[in-house]
Amino acid sequence: MHNRILVTGANGQLGSELKLALKQNIFKVFFTDIDDLDITNIDNIRSFVIKNNIDTIVNCAAYTAVDKAEDELDKADLINHLAVKNLAEVAKEVNAFLIHISTDYVFSGTNYTPYTENDPTNATGVYGKTKLKGEKAIIEKGINYNIIRTSWLYSSFGNNFVKTILRLANERDSLKVIFDQIGTPTYAADLANTIVSILNSNSWKSGIYHYSNEGVASWYDFAQAISELATAKAKISPCRTEEYPTKAKRPYYSVLDKSKIKQQYGIEIPHWRNSLAKCISLIDAK
Repeated sequence: MHNRILVTGANGQLGSELKLALKQNIFKVFFTDIDDLDITNIDNIRSFVIKNNIDTIVNCAAYTAVDKAEDELDKADLINHLAVKNLAEVAKEVNAFLIHISTDYVFSGTNYTPYTENDPTNATGVYGKTKLKGEKAIIEKGINYNIIRTSWLYSSFGNNFVKTILRLANERDSLKVIFDQIGTPTYAADLANTIVSILNSNSWKSGIYHYSNEGVASWYDFAQAISELATAKAKISPCRTEEYPTKAKRPYYSVLDKSKIKQQYGIEIPHWRNSLAKCISLIDAK
């Protein structure tokens, strides 16, 4: 059924990785970003989808500036909630399948065991709350969908934590990085390959799924691994969250349980350290 696919947010980290991951597939894919398709306008979406006979939508578009969102509630809500509602409405009209990327920030971060898809959500900041509203808008439409919650996304494309640490570790003699926030880094290329597996699957099933790389890390662990792989000069030291106060509260623990997506789609997930090494090799080669 997945023959003509619309990808939104195609110039972001995940969208860029999807361009590579879908290169060898037989699908007809329409990669769009804000300049090509305004997903905050339902008439624009409807026109594009009907004109191009779209049967599958992969929504990678999002407002992801977590701290800025606290001051830009309307903008965050427009992209993370209302635009998603538009996509779900048009998907319902044409009976299209919708894959939507969500976030670990829909949880409060107070767990001490990995979050499953059935755990209660309780977003604490504007970013997480607007992403959660987007999820609910999809579910309420009663369409065929996969919502994929992910965490700590990075890539050789775009701006992200890996590139920031690489830059700072070469510019400075020492860095402090938070050690009391725990989660799992996710290489966007691995997530893109998982989305392709879903598109190729004969056993897809509507629902919410969790995806990140395997393993667990603090931001400090992550930064230390980046520095070691890049043989950077800076000494990296751990610090507590309160030493670097931010406008938006981050989850202290947001490790995701991936059992459901592994069982449903038969995928194997790489450990975050192995994927990080691949990504840094690509960054070095650019």
